[in-house]
Amino acid sequence: MLLLALGLAMLMGLPGQAAARMAFEKLTDYDFAGTTYYSVKNLSLYECQGWCREEADCQAAAFSFVVNPLSPSQETHCQLQNDSSAANPSAAPQRSANMYYMVKLQLRSENVCHRPWSFERVPNKIIRGLDNALIYTSTKEACLSACLNEKRFICRSVEYDYNNMKCVLSDSDRRSSGQFVQLVDAQGTDYFENLCLKPAQACKNTRSFANARMGVSEEKVAQYVGLHYYTDKELQVTSESACRLACEIESEFLCRSFLYLGQPQGAQYNCRLYHLDHKTLPDGPSTYLNHERPLIDHGEPIGQYFENQCEKSAASPGAGSGSTPPGTLDKIDTLPVSLDTIEDPNLTNMTRNDVNCDKTGTCYDVSVHCKDTRIAVQVRTNKPFNGRIYALGRSETCNIDVINSDAFRLDLTMIGQDCNTQSVTGVYSNTVVLQHHSVVMTKADKIYKVKCTYDMSSKNITFGMMPIRDPDMIHINSSPEAPPPRIRILDTRQREVETVRIGDRLNFRIEIPEDTPYGIFARSCVAMAKDARTSFKIIDDDGCPTDPTIFPGFTADGNALQSTYEAFRFTESYGVIFQCNVKYCLGPCEPAVCEWNMESFESLGRRRRRSIESNNTKSEDHMNISQEILVLDFGDEKREFFKADPSTDFAKDKTVTIIEPCPTKTSVLALAVTCALMILLYISTLFCYYMKKWMQPHKIVA
Repeated sequence: MLLLALGLAMLMGLPGQAAARMAFEKLTDYDFAGTTYYSVKNLSLYECQGWCREEADCQAAAFSFVVNPLSPSQETHCQLQNDSSAANPSAAPQRSANMYYMVKLQLRSENVCHRPWSFERVPNKIIRGLDNALIYTSTKEACLSACLNEKRFICRSVEYDYNNMKCVLSDSDRRSSGQFVQLVDAQGTDYFENLCLKPAQACKNTRSFANARMGVSEEKVAQYVGLHYYTDKELQVTSESACRLACEIESEFLCRSFLYLGQPQGAQYNCRLYHLDHKTLPDGPSTYLNHERPLIDHGEPIGQYFENQCEKSAASPGAGSGSTPPGTLDKIDTLPVSLDTIEDPNLTNMTRNDVNCDKTGTCYDVSVHCKDTRIAVQVRTNKPFNGRIYALGRSETCNIDVINSDAFRLDLTMIGQDCNTQSVTGVYSNTVVLQHHSVVMTKADKIYKVKCTYDMSSKNITFGMMPIRDPDMIHINSSPEAPPPRIRILDTRQREVETVRIGDRLNFRIEIPEDTPYGIFARSCVAMAKDARTSFKIIDDDGCPTDPTIFPGFTADGNALQSTYEAFRFTESYGVIFQCNVKYCLGPCEPAVCEWNMESFESLGRRRRRSIESNNTKSEDHMNISQEILVLDFGDEKREFFKADPSTDFAKDKTVTIIEPCPTKTSVLALAVTCALMILLYISTLFCYYMKKWMQPHKIVA
């Protein structure tokens, strides 16, 4: 029975906020688009997941294995991603055979298990009719944390509706017996299975292992499992019962099936344990029908495949007898079939029909006070209230815990995302929940839609308020297109040039239009010789200059980035090509703090935390741009082969060469000084010559 129908007898104390702990969710045979920054082959599944756990930049790990068609062996491939679309509810995953996609999470629960992953995720699926509790959470992580923190029943599965922020907890999963369990399509809602359960908690009743019966021969199923299941653990046992026991007591992962290969031969392993079963696979039993045998049969035994099954309870429905077999933990937490709520005997017909009163006799006097920066919701009750008041969808960031009080207040911020207050042309609205229970909404709870209307001309403030059951949420979505950036290189007179001399002072600019809400930042900038044989990184991956004496860091100029440097070139090439990776921020980007020669300075090369999450392709999240410039020595401009060939096309960038023959001030001054010295030398030579001639005595010829 859904907990929304339960009474106050199920109320519990308010739990404290646990610190966020790292966990993972896993998808089987699904893949999401992402940016791979490291790739390695022939790692084990747990080594791949462990690397992602240790890497701070890793957001997801894609582990795939390919079956060698010539022999029954697997070749693995691990990809670590620092950007993944798995966190985007509207992103559609792609089917991918033999793929495990693991996404890093932060869950606020003391019950996060020390296993490779805590939840199995099935996108856009739900199970109908087996819900135990309904709560509203602002994030998927909060919903999964609620499942791990649940104490009244064993939470085996979760469904999260991203659009309505509904979180449904259930003590059933795809393997529950005695009920019709089927996954059905539900766009915008994902299904999760709790993999932190202890082996004895995997089923409501007795858990057993038997040959998988699914309309396919046991030999064909076992052969598919031996080739296409990734082996979580291998060991040598003396019998099939020993292999079964190893799977039953496995604690490092939740073992759902095993393959027994017969009596041991030498030192070979003959027992394989798996976290998979046929219900984990997206196609279910039909997965085993279309696989092909290996091209070469090595004569290895196929073995016997066994899956866990949840047996039906021996007691009749609703009997409530102690027929649950020993060893299971659900008996003490089994939900009651019905629960009568106790009404206040002092209730009158007027009180019972008042929408501001509940069945317990508690009546609520709710008033709204519209302030300049907040909406104050003041609540008074006719008897002490225990529970919480919060903004719908923001129960974690905008709430007040109430302990035995008949007067309390919740302040709703009007800006920011903490309370998610909506504003349309001077009207600010929100939805407030008065909830007795710390987690679960019941029929005794009240939901109010509150709003404040501000008249800017006369400063009069009014408000409207009415209790509702199904509040309408306002969704405002905007996705302005990110403009393409470009590189411009300017001289001291702010003219765009592409042919310069060594030492010329230039202004390197990365620009986007001014009428855009985006900001940009640049990193991983490289200067390359035109022949691409030599390169020099001028801006590193964090956005800091590698050598500020050659190329300083970027500074902001409106929506553009700029850096003033002196022209340089490579020894073997006159053409210098600049290439940068540019990403976008919503508003100005936060600069990176860099260090050089024991000094700190800022450079525009690091995003704000509030970065853009694009629903489009990867190319719209970030962009690589390049620009070519020709750097000449003195006198090189007379050589015709330095002029740009209009047919040359590098990286599909349009190149326009502007030759500037005018001498610089430095060259004119140097020429004048040289001429003056030469004239002075000439005059000095003449003077010395004539002085020497005049000083010599004249010879007298007799």
